[in-house]
Amino acid sequence: MSAVVALAIFVVAFFFIATERVDKVKVVLVAAGLMTVLGLTSGAEIFFSEHEGIDWNVIFLLLGMMVVVGVIKGTGLFEYLAIWAAKRSRGRPYRLLVMLMGITAVASPFLDNVTTIMLVAPVTVVVCNRLRIPAQPYLIAEVLASNIGGAATLIGDPPNIIIGSRAGLTFNDFLMHMTPIVVLVFVTFVVLSRWIFRKSFSYDERYVDEVMALDERKAITDPRLLVRCLVVLGLIIIGFSLHSVLHVEPSIVALIGAGVMLLVTNVEVGDVLKEVEWGVLVFFMGLFVMVAGLGHTGVIENIGTWAADSIGDNYFAAATSLVFGSAVLGAFFDNIPYTATMAPIVEGMAEGADPQTADALWWSFALGADFGGNGTAVAASANVVAIGIAARTGHPISFWQFTRYGIGITVLSTLMAWVYVALRYFS
Repeated sequence: MSAVVALAIFVVAFFFIATERVDKVKVVLVAAGLMTVLGLTSGAEIFFSEHEGIDWNVIFLLLGMMVVVGVIKGTGLFEYLAIWAAKRSRGRPYRLLVMLMGITAVASPFLDNVTTIMLVAPVTVVVCNRLRIPAQPYLIAEVLASNIGGAATLIGDPPNIIIGSRAGLTFNDFLMHMTPIVVLVFVTFVVLSRWIFRKSFSYDERYVDEVMALDERKAITDPRLLVRCLVVLGLIIIGFSLHSVLHVEPSIVALIGAGVMLLVTNVEVGDVLKEVEWGVLVFFMGLFVMVAGLGHTGVIENIGTWAADSIGDNYFAAATSLVFGSAVLGAFFDNIPYTATMAPIVEGMAEGADPQTADALWWSFALGADFGGNGTAVAASANVVAIGIAARTGHPISFWQFTRYGIGITVLSTLMAWVYVALRYFS
């Protein structure tokens, strides 16, 4: 009975989030409160449990990088990059889109997709404002590109960190097995984006001429401050990339980096904290509690166990179910708590298989969870962060505006991933 109640609360909350009839932060707070009051979550463990509670690594990673971005914003760097990008693309919308998507996809595997979106989205908003074009299509394309590109490495997408830790997979393992299909999916997405976003490729030559006449160097308001920020940002990036060597969580790296940046720049802390997307952080905490309710009452585990029992020793069928099942479920449940909940089930499925087949199941799981992150507006952290930035800067993106693009890309990338798994591991 508790599982039915938890599922009902989740479905109703998801309906209100999707229809945007009520502010999504209010929705998740009420739903999380109901999960707790009705005993559908693990009580105090929602604050302390790694698998049945709020993922503080994600929350503090977001908080730390929001502070970093807030400090950098004051240097004029985003304005500089925006003018540079607009001039390099000569204001041509498709060329600009490809440039921004490329930057996002290349950075995501090394910075993680959430951090990349925090850095690229402000630049996108500025350049779109300069060219007097809507920023929403560009932000959506960047998020989709970040979720695709982030799948390539261990640190690029939070679900990969969970999977790598559980399965004992290294940074190089992800590069060898995930990068080929990620590159193929991204190139396909770039080609299709000319058609997908074709209605957004209008522009006014007058504004292009205005931008071409600008000197991007004048956008830098404090060169010394910028140098200090870039040094600290570089150290943060190195910390992220050495995650598997140092065994320090990205959230700790982000928090230490934020503290160091505040110290060396001597900016007003109050001004920086105003740049933090507090609503996004609260939304994530509520969402984690909602998913914890599904995990605690056995909803997600029952689905996974049922799938495992149905498949038996047919490992190709198991891989198929993991690719498509993770993409579908990951599109509706944030893929971080979903991955944490399903990882033990996948581990059980892989126990009876030979090492190569066992690894194939993990790669199938990773591809489905990562690519499923594009499915809806709440499927991945990067999606929620980008939508929060868009709303704050006057370019609101609705749940369905994002989702109608995301679903198509998710279907395409999942099909390509399934073919890749079939050919590489089972042919």
